[in-house]
Amino acid sequence: MNKGPISQFVAHHYRHFNAAALVDAAKGYEAHLLEGGKMMITLAGAMSTAELGISLAEMIRQDKVQIISCTGANLEEDIMNLVAHNSYRRIPNYRDLTPKEEWDLLEQGLNRVTDTCIPEEEAFRKIQKHIVKIWKDADAKGERYFPHEYMYKLLLSEVMKADYEIDPKHSWMLAAAEKNLPIIVGGWEDSTMGNIFASYIIKNEMKASTMKSGIEYMVWLADWYRQNSGGKGVGFFQIGGGIAGDFPICVVPMMYQDLEWHDVPFWGYFCQISDSTTSYGSYSGAVPNEKITWGKLDITTPKYIVESDATIVAPLIFAWVLGW
Repeated sequence: MNKGPISQFVAHHYRHFNAAALVDAAKGYEAHLLEGGKMMITLAGAMSTAELGISLAEMIRQDKVQIISCTGANLEEDIMNLVAHNSYRRIPNYRDLTPKEEWDLLEQGLNRVTDTCIPEEEAFRKIQKHIVKIWKDADAKGERYFPHEYMYKLLLSEVMKADYEIDPKHSWMLAAAEKNLPIIVGGWEDSTMGNIFASYIIKNEMKASTMKSGIEYMVWLADWYRQNSGGKGVGFFQIGGGIAGDFPICVVPMMYQDLEWHDVPFWGYFCQISDSTTSYGSYSGAVPNEKITWGKLDITTPKYIVESDATIVAPLIFAWVLGW
């Protein structure tokens, strides 16, 4: 593939240390796809609020990712940015805020994520009134769906289209919905929409079973992995740590060890972008080789770790894979 100016700049300047690891990981990602492999991207942290969708949406449209695992927060926050972007507030001096200044933001309905405040009324509530109707309609019919499937229904209904405040090409969730891209959302319950859903269960307005569970996600993923891990296999591109990465990567040892399906291949590529300090006892800070002992990666699996800020690294790797 001919490379554009961003990739040419990276190739020329990124020669050592984390910069070189970035290039190696990008080349490995590209090679994995060229050799017929598939790729999972996992999104931890606040990647949607960081507007990673600007590059990730194009990765989805160009079939450079076949499945995504993300936190419930990333699932909803991309849609929040889609419909409430103009009301977000950036706080460049967030490191200097006093507890009183933080409280004042709360009183204004502004929930801070590092340097960016999400406007509660414009974002959460704007989505809530539409998604609750979809939940209740399914509940009344005795239907059950995964968290991301409800979000897809919301987006594909276009009921919020008049509210879009960014270029819809920059919404990764919209790109994913249009392709019906598989998404795994472990621990969805701790997201804002998960909390809202739980509140309706407590009020006896819906049944908990209307939302498919994390166990059902794992069962579904096992079947998907079996069907898609032939040949070069499925790669694992992990942004951050936590449940977005740990939940799906465990599907391989689960099948091999617990189901005793010994024909299950290991993950075919592994890269983690993390600013977590390499440490012992921390999942986010564990080096890739530790995953060999858990039956997740093979000795021969290409392994990369870029210890840097994912908001800087991920768009550059995506740019390389896209040929920008």
